[in-house]
Amino acid sequence: MGRNDALETGELTDTSFYILLSLVEARHGYLIMQNIEKLTDGAFTIGPASMYTTIKKLVEAGCIELYGSGTGKKKTYIATDQGLKLLEKDIKRRQQMIEHARQVLNTKGDQTG
Repeated sequence: MGRNDALETGELTDTSFYILLSLVEARHGYLIMQNIEKLTDGAFTIGPASMYTTIKKLVEAGCIELYGSGTGKKKTYIATDQGLKLLEKDIKRRQQMIEHARQVLNTKGDQTG
């Protein structure tokens, strides 16, 4: 399944995850990028082209919406209830992935071959 279909299946790419997480509070593009960089201590950054492509997809999927008048150069976005539910679902999915990885790594070497 392609990355474009991820929202349809309820899975977020890392970029979508961090943008949606940043939009728990209303922010415009530059503040979203700053927030992600601060949140991850610079380990994850998003460029403008990638960010605005992802924002467009999140808007089309009903996960985020324009906040306020939406006029002018700086458009501000905020997560919708649907977007927040998807974020919570994706957090649970990621937690399960981490738990699976821990189980596998903890049993590494315990198996006889």
